[in-house]
Amino acid sequence: MIRMSATSRRNWLIAAAAIAVFCAAVAIFNVWLTNYIESEQFRAALENEAAKGLHFPGGRYAPIRRTGFLTATSDHFQAQDGRKAMQALDARDITAEFNPLGLFLRRWQFDDVHIQSGAVQIHIYKPVPEPSPSKPWFSAILPNRVYLKRIETETADVTWRFRGKHVGFFGTQLLITPHRRDFDYQAAGGTLKMAPIPDLHLRGAHLLITRKLLTLYDVDLATGLAPGPQSEGDIHAHGNAGIGEDSSVELEIEFERLPIGPWLPASWKEKFSGHAFGRVRCAGKNRKLESSSGDGALRVRDGRIDNLPLLQNLATITQKKSLEHLRLDDCAFEVRWSYPKIDIEKIDIEARGKFRMEGKISINGRSLGGAVQLGISREYLDWLPNPEEVFTRHVSRGDPPRNHGMAKKRIRRLIGRLTLTCLQHAHALVDVGEANGECEALAFAAFHGKLAAVFAHDATNNQ
Repeated sequence: MIRMSATSRRNWLIAAAAIAVFCAAVAIFNVWLTNYIESEQFRAALENEAAKGLHFPGGRYAPIRRTGFLTATSDHFQAQDGRKAMQALDARDITAEFNPLGLFLRRWQFDDVHIQSGAVQIHIYKPVPEPSPSKPWFSAILPNRVYLKRIETETADVTWRFRGKHVGFFGTQLLITPHRRDFDYQAAGGTLKMAPIPDLHLRGAHLLITRKLLTLYDVDLATGLAPGPQSEGDIHAHGNAGIGEDSSVELEIEFERLPIGPWLPASWKEKFSGHAFGRVRCAGKNRKLESSSGDGALRVRDGRIDNLPLLQNLATITQKKSLEHLRLDDCAFEVRWSYPKIDIEKIDIEARGKFRMEGKISINGRSLGGAVQLGISREYLDWLPNPEEVFTRHVSRGDPPRNHGMAKKRIRRLIGRLTLTCLQHAHALVDVGEANGECEALAFAAFHGKLAAVFAHDATNNQ
């Protein structure tokens, strides 16, 4: 058996003592660190740095509890009157992981902040210089800001003010990451509630708000009972809005398979149905309506109009019950506007076998103009009193009227063609005719309320 020399025993004793001292120091430091992290002094310092990093004048943490060597938790953090994108913040059940390497960059760095639930109120802000309080001489060697590398929230409400109410995304999963001195927001799930539009399911959204620009990279919304493949319609949007001196706005929206009922006033929902497809593009030098311009297109498929009072009255007058229920085989138009002028063009509405409408309408302030052609099947004109006195037959030579691609055989189904021009005039010349191969037409002039009397079914008009 080899005996240990006196020198070796002494070295082992020294090493064991050093390890014991180190372990004791670590234990003492760990107790001190726990006491410091859970102290009011540390909480006040963290509140000040967190508020400064999130651009709030102040904030309030619930008591902080250390749960691991580099992790801690708090029941909530609240802040108000934000100077930048976040106007208010209420975070609950917070867990954060501290990265000590951030001290070498003079910052309190938290790599992972997990929030069980919370609420964020955002707004468009005007950049103003933030106050710079005086600092002690030793602050030059201490961390001077809080850096949040990743903030993840299981359930969050992201809201803003609209028409005096809080609207926005409710119950969404929110991920916030830094973008230089600002923040990048990504959300998935939840519901967009923004009256008067119907509630929409949020598939995903990506938003960045900086000192000069709000950028909406993409928002993907769905209608129906639940998001996903079973959703009835889709909406995609992207755009940007300037902040500060440049307050210009650009927004593009595309939609498909949108049920039109939920977008209509309550009294119309049971009367109109169908699915809308189209796009809208709008822009302006600021966010005021007076500076807006844009264009768009709309097409409705499977359109139906049921039990509309006007149709019920027409059905009674014409004794055609089928007019109470209209199935629109075509329903489309394009719109362009530059405030205050609005042009509705390429109007194309048809219920086959009953009527077809084409044309354009222009609205400029209170002035209304345009030209609309309305074709009506013969069977729906039989109700007119004394038609032989109202109609005068003549032959029109020249090119057939434009029909925007309508097939000739579909034109021949239409017996009447009603052309209203210069809608701003009180007394319009009304042409009702048959569009056939020889361009034959039947025409009559309606002045001084005669046509109005006919449509009102005034008995005096029969005399």
